[in-house]
Amino acid sequence: MAMNVERSTCVDLYKFADVFSLDNVRKACLRWMTRHFTEVASSEEFCGLSLNQLTEIISHDELDVKEETTVWEAVVRWVQHSREDRLHHLPSILPHIRYSLLTSDDTAAILEHPLVREDPGSSEVIKNVVHRGASNIKPRFGIGAEEMALFIQARSNRMQGINPRLGKYFSCSLAEIPPIVSATVTSDNEIYVLTAKSKDQLFLLLYNQMKGVWEQKSVVERLPGSLCHQYLLAVDGHLYYFCCNWTNPSQIITLKKYDRNTIEWQDCSQLKTNISYMEPAVSNGCLYLLSSTELHCYSPKEDRWFKRAPLTDSTDMFWTSIALGTEIFHSDLDFTSVSVYDTDANRWQKLPAGKSALEAEDRKYRANLFVLENQLHVYLNTQEPDYRQVLVFDRCEGVWREMDVTLPDNLVWICSPVVARVYLPGVLGRCANTQRTADAGDRAV
Repeated sequence: MAMNVERSTCVDLYKFADVFSLDNVRKACLRWMTRHFTEVASSEEFCGLSLNQLTEIISHDELDVKEETTVWEAVVRWVQHSREDRLHHLPSILPHIRYSLLTSDDTAAILEHPLVREDPGSSEVIKNVVHRGASNIKPRFGIGAEEMALFIQARSNRMQGINPRLGKYFSCSLAEIPPIVSATVTSDNEIYVLTAKSKDQLFLLLYNQMKGVWEQKSVVERLPGSLCHQYLLAVDGHLYYFCCNWTNPSQIITLKKYDRNTIEWQDCSQLKTNISYMEPAVSNGCLYLLSSTELHCYSPKEDRWFKRAPLTDSTDMFWTSIALGTEIFHSDLDFTSVSVYDTDANRWQKLPAGKSALEAEDRKYRANLFVLENQLHVYLNTQEPDYRQVLVFDRCEGVWREMDVTLPDNLVWICSPVVARVYLPGVLGRCANTQRTADAGDRAV
């Protein structure tokens, strides 16, 4: 029940769970409301919250708001819904506004608001809170978060994040957890990793961005095959785990689904194939496994595998793939062949690769595709750090353009990149003893 949280029922379900002490359900609803606070605060159901319920929500660090004024506006709406009954509560609500995140003009505007001027104690509360200061108050998640491409260095457990457009990157150690095998990000922006604590078991961990800690969620029996070919993927709101075995060209691919209600792994429909390695991608709520000669699609709703149209004119092994909308993009290892698969039309198309821009250079690159801010990118790694590149694909012009980006030094990015909104104030603490977050033109030191 705790997982079935939707916009239309979230607030009412939260109130129900609060009354009947259904703690797991209440927490699930609270998480949903903090992530979608702007939408929730504009709903009619929001005005039906009790005082304690309102203050619990607006006091959360995890509120996904870009400006603290959004929280103040939600409070105004709640009070005005039943002005006579609620105005006297305003002094007890106001301390939950984070005035240190407001401009002086914003604070002055709040002091001049008719609700504050009407209640004698409200302005004094605001002035006292502002006077005391709040240097230890965290920015809300939405204020401190930026979309970043995350690269995991599996062997030494380092995480690097980049956003070329913003000119930001970070590099931090994850030494407190076992070696990372695979990572994924859910549609709810939850960062999960599989870690190898023993040769027989993998641990599923969730990263709590606001606390900066990893929380163990489950243990799964390790599937046969090399650690570097074990995959954790988020598909249609669920987590899946499988392995491709390079050493066995005739294999049965076992797929396991994580049930967050029971905290157990369930076996899904198996796939038998003669291909030793297939590159995974997720699009349209389905899991796709691709090679140069076969394409298979797994439908979670039907728990079935389907064969789809393969790329018929390619002899290159797929190395990296990523989905953007209903399309899946693929590249070979050295970025000389790029193709796109339309999941709706079941059709392939060739795209220009970066070969022409790179062929004059006498060095080998290894490509990693990723989607950041709804644009297709590729990170081109090479043994010479000064020649590493990030390109972005201009779909209108049909060309790849090099981006001006500062990258962490002396790092080998092993796991396929994932993209998440990262709470940057949280990684600053991790970077303090390694490398700090850097803006454009700076180098992390």
